[in-house]
Amino acid sequence: MDLREAEKRIKELVGEIEYHNRKYYVEDNPVISDYEFDMLVKELSELEARFPELVTPDSPTRRVGGEPIKEFKPVRHVSPMLSLDNTYNKNDLSEFDGRIKRIIPDARYDYFVELKIDGIASSLTYEGGRLAIAATRGDGLTGDDITHNARTIRSIPLSIRNIPESLSNTRFHVRGEIFLPLKSFEKINNERLSGGLEPFANPRNAAGGSLKQLDPSVTARRGLDFFAYQLVPEGDQTMPGSQSRSMELLEEMGFKVNRHNRKCPDIGCVMDFCNEWEAKRSELAYEIDGMVIKVDDLRLQGRLGSTGKSPRWAISYKFPAKQATTKVNDIIASVGRTGAVTPVAFLEPVRIGGVTVSRAALYNADELERLCINVGDVVIVERGGEVIPKVVKVVEKKTDGVFRLPDKCPSCGGRLVRDEGEAATRCINTSCPVQLQKNVEHYASRGAMDIEGLGPKVIDLLIQAGLVGDYADLYGLNTGDLVPLERMGKKSAENLVENIQNSKDRPLSRLYYGLGIRHVGGRSAEILAARFNSLDELIKAETAELEAINEIGPVMAKSIHDFFREEKNLNVISKLKAAGVKTSEERKTPETPQSLAGKTFVFTGAISLPRAEAEDMVKSRGGKVTSSVSKKTDYVVAGADPGSKYDKARELGVEIISETQFKKMLG
Repeated sequence: MDLREAEKRIKELVGEIEYHNRKYYVEDNPVISDYEFDMLVKELSELEARFPELVTPDSPTRRVGGEPIKEFKPVRHVSPMLSLDNTYNKNDLSEFDGRIKRIIPDARYDYFVELKIDGIASSLTYEGGRLAIAATRGDGLTGDDITHNARTIRSIPLSIRNIPESLSNTRFHVRGEIFLPLKSFEKINNERLSGGLEPFANPRNAAGGSLKQLDPSVTARRGLDFFAYQLVPEGDQTMPGSQSRSMELLEEMGFKVNRHNRKCPDIGCVMDFCNEWEAKRSELAYEIDGMVIKVDDLRLQGRLGSTGKSPRWAISYKFPAKQATTKVNDIIASVGRTGAVTPVAFLEPVRIGGVTVSRAALYNADELERLCINVGDVVIVERGGEVIPKVVKVVEKKTDGVFRLPDKCPSCGGRLVRDEGEAATRCINTSCPVQLQKNVEHYASRGAMDIEGLGPKVIDLLIQAGLVGDYADLYGLNTGDLVPLERMGKKSAENLVENIQNSKDRPLSRLYYGLGIRHVGGRSAEILAARFNSLDELIKAETAELEAINEIGPVMAKSIHDFFREEKNLNVISKLKAAGVKTSEERKTPETPQSLAGKTFVFTGAISLPRAEAEDMVKSRGGKVTSSVSKKTDYVVAGADPGSKYDKARELGVEIISETQFKKMLG
């Protein structure tokens, strides 16, 4: 394919991907499968890697996040982003309506009522139809530049195809709300709890934290969304005549707008609409905290003007908080699949927002101390994020002291450990029943012992049948054990037993990784195998000895040491040895020439090789790969569209090489 053919195909792919992005993220009406969509993006990525000169700033491939930035730059808004006056009662809505009638007694007008999305107010600036700048509201006059993160949000158009002629050659701004859907919020908090981190208090905090990430690839994984609610042209461009028409125009241009809005002829209709959504807001897939009421006619908005910080033509009606007071009947320590032990409060059942709440998560030991909570106390409970009940505070102490987490795992009796700097308390017993499924899956995974045919469903069947109590039990299985299992024929059983037995001779680094020691990944396991050529040596290693190894920090060293001080883990290792699993190996002279020994590489930009594969090539030749550029870096391999690492390398005088030069260096 030559340059002209590539340019034509890239344009076709960009058009197709943007169309399907809109169908999925804006219209919620996908017309192709996820796999087919991924193949389109893959083809575009490969073409852009081959022809980097054809990559444009608004390419769909830019949504996954680029290089981290150093800081958020200030952005001055073209016109103030005013905050709204808030009210919590209907009488204030009547007063708001009366005030408008007093200011413009001669005018007839409608109201336009919108759901108040609980997110981060933002402004998008477009030049020539392309997204140029995205900024937060800030203080209303100046916000933070979040362009690098906004580009990762798939409901924000990177370019406008169906742009009105009046806006095609000028700058214009689209204001809206960046928010986190409840499903994404729950997923993020589960991941944070599993990783021993504090959960976000609500979706709004999570959205704000996501937009403040210096690394846009982190933001890209968060699942943020966007609703547009205002069009602001620059200069003398003709504005739509009303807010309702503005919303229609934004939708025609490809922006995602909230369709749960209503044009109301009077304040009575407004109140009815507010009551309607106050009753059914829990049906939404995102959080709202009220309604926004605006005079629909934009010319009348101009006549009404604003006070120092709020417009006179709009008001926010806030829903009451979903809270209730109840009693803590019990507190139970619950073990999750990652070993994290979470205290759960069992409550006197209470109705909150139409839902009966009978328990709430207390998260960790720090939260117990903060609340100073114990069984019998009277507490305020809130449905945080409209979904997850949480204890806000203790309002009446009925029992002295604070509930304490146990010293032993409530599931298996194993020792509980809390790493320094972490919030979570964990069970580190690899045969803990609650963690068993996850641990066996990890042991059998491709990066560990690579046991083909031993997937999650089969593992679940083995556990339910009582055949596996830890991953060492796998080596005692025979065909007769497996054939009675659901959908397990004789041939499948024979193949699985053979694959399990073949895994006994995997490299030592695979075994070290497969043990499931917290913080030990594939690279760390390779380092440990290079230093300790038998499992017995690693077991005996003290924390100081482990810390002295390059790339093994104090947190990982303590985790390794603790793992081998748990008697139940040593019992599993004894079973592995008895089964004939290789737990030592002779040191071998590397077959691959160590041509890059002592050299440090950093990769930036898009290259044709998968990044992980390129890094492995460096490591197999004795080199080292790091994620940041410093004076100690020997080479920066720059692909298409390199980021800040490229600039840093030039600044420090580090040698920059192309992918072609890198491949020649590899031989």
